[in-house]
Order: sequence, then C-alpha cells, then structure tokens
Amino acid sequence: MTAPRQKSGAPKRAVAVKSAPKRKTKNPLLTSILSHLQDAKAEDIVTIDLNGKALIADGMVVASGRSNRHVGAIADQLVEKLKGDGRKDLRIEGMPNADWVLVDAGDVIVHIFRPEVRSFYNLEKLWSDHAPDERVAV
Repeated sequence: MTAPRQKSGAPKRAVAVKSAPKRKTKNPLLTSILSHLQDAKAEDIVTIDLNGKALIADGMVVASGRSNRHVGAIADQLVEKLKGDGRKDLRIEGMPNADWVLVDAGDVIVHIFRPEVRSFYNLEKLWSDHAPDERVAV
C-alpha cells in the first residue's frame, strides 16, 4: 500500500496519536519533548507514566532512531531544543556509541534506541503494567 500523495507528488506522512490521560497533557515538559522528538523524526515514540512506580521521574519516553547516527542526531536536537526552552539541568548518557542515549530532563527521562537495542532491553515491558500510555506513530 502506498502513502497518499500531496499535490507536490511527495508522499504524505500519516500521524496517529493515541490520546494520553489528561494529567499527561498538562505536563509542558512532556509535551515539549514529544514535539521535539517528532520534529527530529524519532520513530515508535511511547510514553510511560511512572507516577506510583518510581521516584526517579514522573514519566518516561522511549523512542527509536534508524541508526547510531540518527539516534545521536535525535538526542543532540532534543538537548539543543530543551536548552532553548530554558532547561539547564539536563543529563545525557550514551552519546559516544549512540546505541542507547538517555536524556534525563528531570521529571521526564527520555530513552532513544536503535531498534535492535530497544527490543533487547524492552523497557516498555519492564516499566509498564499494561500497554504504553501513549504511542505516537509517524
């Protein structure tokens, strides 16, 4: 099946977003992170609510990049945009190899993986009692 075409002839990208609980949408940091990840062309974006599960953060975002270079670029762009939004307390791990980059933004922790590494560690299953709270398909 082919993607619908815009008038310019370029394929149109369909975006489906499952609604998140209202308390999630009220978190401006989470909203900003999801927007920046979509802008950076991150794939298979999932949010996990950590309230009542962990004291380390209120939420977690898991996303994928197509390659080490893509994972690193997503992380770089996310950090740059969050700093531009006024976030100064960011911590980043995993940039030299970029198989798995963790961006600790305080209340929200972002994991960006290569697909093979993501399936190996399977954080969604580890931290979720049920299906992810939100999945953003691009």
